[in-house]
Amino acid sequence: MNILLTGGAGYIGSHASVVLTEAGHNVTIFDNFCNSHHSVIDALNKITDKELTLVEGDIRDTDLLDRALSDNKIEAVMHLAGLKSVAESVEKPALYFDNNVGGTLSLIKAMQKNNIKMLVFSSSATVYGEPQYLPIDEKHPLKAINPYGQSKIDVEKILSDLFESDKNWRIIALRYFNPIGEHSSKLIPENPKGTPNNLMPIIVKVAQDKLSHVNIYGDDYDTLDGTGVRDYIHVMDLVTGHLAGLSYIKNHAGFLVLNLGTGKGFSVKEMICEFEKKINKKIPIKIIARRYGDIAVCYASTDLAKATLGWEAKLRLEDFF
Repeated sequence: MNILLTGGAGYIGSHASVVLTEAGHNVTIFDNFCNSHHSVIDALNKITDKELTLVEGDIRDTDLLDRALSDNKIEAVMHLAGLKSVAESVEKPALYFDNNVGGTLSLIKAMQKNNIKMLVFSSSATVYGEPQYLPIDEKHPLKAINPYGQSKIDVEKILSDLFESDKNWRIIALRYFNPIGEHSSKLIPENPKGTPNNLMPIIVKVAQDKLSHVNIYGDDYDTLDGTGVRDYIHVMDLVTGHLAGLSYIKNHAGFLVLNLGTGKGFSVKEMICEFEKKINKKIPIKIIARRYGDIAVCYASTDLAKATLGWEAKLRLEDFF
């Protein structure tokens, strides 16, 4: 199929580009590079041994999206474009709703104009907020505790209503837990612009002596070592889940939400310790105050993804680094 991949130059998008291309799909990347680098495109061309089509632009530019869909004879869209910093969303909520919700509405308008009704949407486990029970399944109540998570809830509601208005839509929303790792080529690591927010790129920068230490936000949680526990999923497992989701909606109309995680939790200290073993080097840490909105433990139930898509995470913790 001809696939438009919004946010295709980003961390997850670039890995999705590789998996989609290797599966025989024709990928058109749509990205404004607000949090990614043009060099990623060269890396993708090298990995795939193809020159991927690039449309540089903002997801809120409906006319440009319309042309990209039409010119490239797009049949399905994988929508990963979005701002994703929880902390920044608290500081700039209007920006997050404008980009994440407004950008999705822009995409829907362009898709409707081109009669394209297959969509894989990048959602997030942040929609669940503070877990009421563990593991978190897709029936868990939605209660985001920051604007980023709320923007994902809002988009999911829009997509659900879209299907209710037109039963020809084929939509799957994938709720990510905590992506980590990189492609075996090492050419497309997680490398956001500015100061990274996610754990892995921070650890790497400390190992490279580009940062002095890793901040750990609280060590007094009710966990084995006091640090927060998360469901870390290797990015290659994550994008394989996208490929499975795309295959599913090709044959099934509807609106479906699925968790993509491992079903296991690892603490921040466990992740740092495992990385230290890998590189045989000590990673300095600094314990500071908890961040607003952080929770103690969060990990997924992945039963529905396995039953529906035949997908499950295969890579283990030692494969993450």
